[in-house]
Amino acid sequence: AQDNYSFTYVDGTLTIRKNANEIVITAASDSKVYDGTALTNNGYTYTEGILADGDVLTAVVEGTVTNVSEGSVANVVTGYKVMRGTTDVTDRYTFGENIDGILNIKPVKIEITAASDSKEYDGTPLTNDEWNITDGKLVGEDAITVTVSGSITDPGSTENVASDAKVVVGAQDNYSFTYVDGTLTIRK
Repeated sequence: AQDNYSFTYVDGTLTIRKNANEIVITAASDSKVYDGTALTNNGYTYTEGILADGDVLTAVVEGTVTNVSEGSVANVVTGYKVMRGTTDVTDRYTFGENIDGILNIKPVKIEITAASDSKEYDGTPLTNDEWNITDGKLVGEDAITVTVSGSITDPGSTENVASDAKVVVGAQDNYSFTYVDGTLTIRK
């Protein structure tokens, strides 16, 4: 019977400790060929298997690069939080040091071909300083000059050599140039 017993109660303590497993957030790395627009990438990854079911981690990643001359630019985690529905539970987790990503711009590859030309022998030199871009293209309003040198007076053939492309509108570092020779020919 209940009357035969006397009950006393001692409260216990329930403790939830912060999750000691470190979450490391890694910002995305990215690159592209120069196109005149900024490269940004707000992507990231983080250590899997630590968040409790239903908790959602979001991070803010910032970095931007537009020109080759800027080199490799850090893509940096500037903030993060963990939410359970509408409740911020970030303080319930341990975060390690974030890892930056790298953003960079690669130069546009441009192939320049010197003009080819021919004529009948008339005792005067044949030259042609024209050239064309035969692979790749300049971005936006960017412009270049190219040196083309070649000359022949007597019957035969010689190379018409394109060289020394200079970016006169835009930035030189945003382009890498290769050259294809043309041929100048004097016919008998």
